[in-house]
Amino acid sequence: MGLHIVKRDNCPLWKKCCFYFVSVFAALLIGAIILLAIGVDPIAYYTRMFTMGTIGNRIAYKTFMNYLADFVPLFLTSVALSLAFKMRFWNIGGEGQFIIGSIATALVAIKLGGVLPSWLVLILMCLAAMIAAGVYGVIVAALKVRFGTNETLLTLMLNYVALYILIFLMETKQDWNFFLDPEVPRPVPVSFRDLVSFPGIPLGEKFELNICVVLAVLIGLIIYVYLRYTKQGYEINVVGDSAGTAHYAGMKVSRIVLRTVFLSACLIGLAAAFKVGTTGILSTAITDDVGWTGIIVAWLSQLNTAAILFVSALISLLHFGSTIAAATFSQVDSSFANMLQGLILFLVLAADFFIRFRVVRTRKGGSNNG
Repeated sequence: MGLHIVKRDNCPLWKKCCFYFVSVFAALLIGAIILLAIGVDPIAYYTRMFTMGTIGNRIAYKTFMNYLADFVPLFLTSVALSLAFKMRFWNIGGEGQFIIGSIATALVAIKLGGVLPSWLVLILMCLAAMIAAGVYGVIVAALKVRFGTNETLLTLMLNYVALYILIFLMETKQDWNFFLDPEVPRPVPVSFRDLVSFPGIPLGEKFELNICVVLAVLIGLIIYVYLRYTKQGYEINVVGDSAGTAHYAGMKVSRIVLRTVFLSACLIGLAAAFKVGTTGILSTAITDDVGWTGIIVAWLSQLNTAAILFVSALISLLHFGSTIAAATFSQVDSSFANMLQGLILFLVLAADFFIRFRVVRTRKGGSNNG
């Protein structure tokens, strides 16, 4: 008698949900054991983290507004990366494309804010960020379709090129560097929040829903429709399944790759515009690692746009909530969320394995029990 792994013919939706629920619960349980080991009440910590400290907080609405400001760029970046991943183009350059989009956004805001109408400047900020990030991303796609280069390596390297460009701009105190405040002797980023900022939609006396949240969800819906019900979306899926089949079917694979990667990078640039346009400042920490986290979110969601909405909301909650909880529980660092995120990823991938495959016992004579 032996054990063998065989592919499942079909796994019902309810069983998939159970697998994923158990994996997330197991990750939280392991986190609870670690919290107990360092002398922290896991129930109190998780309550503080998942509620983001809003219970009994008179300014809870501000906390939720800040949470949404973190959620929007992560959601858009994850959706953008999923586009390229569906085509099996491994765009690991989300960080770099986000940085380039951020620089372009700040450039337009500083130079045109207060000169042109605010609504026009916001549109130009978004367009500049999308074009800059799109070009930065499509360079790698062009090299791949022309010379067959490795997109994983190139996009990874370009992340650091963009990062050092940003560091240079943020640390070089010269007369030409308009990204820094000229009235401060040391390198301090100039704030343009008073010049231009994305407006909010009033929902009550105090709470304002940033318009970027509405736009991000709307864009996610458009991408969902684009992938499922358009010719271009169908072509992306075919190229992802088999580039050879796409060639045989008469599809122009090179053009599809260039178009999709450009769109992916453009959306990351738009996420950067939303982030920079909301914070009103450019800094070396502007990405908040969304380029890396977006990869995790996209894979946890199995590249499903609807699932990305839920997973990005959960991951944002882990990051934002753990930062607030860390202020109450001094024994726990805010990076505890990164550990939880890693545990969730590992266990969800394990659950995904058991969704796709099952372990069976093989007896002598060839009979199987599973």
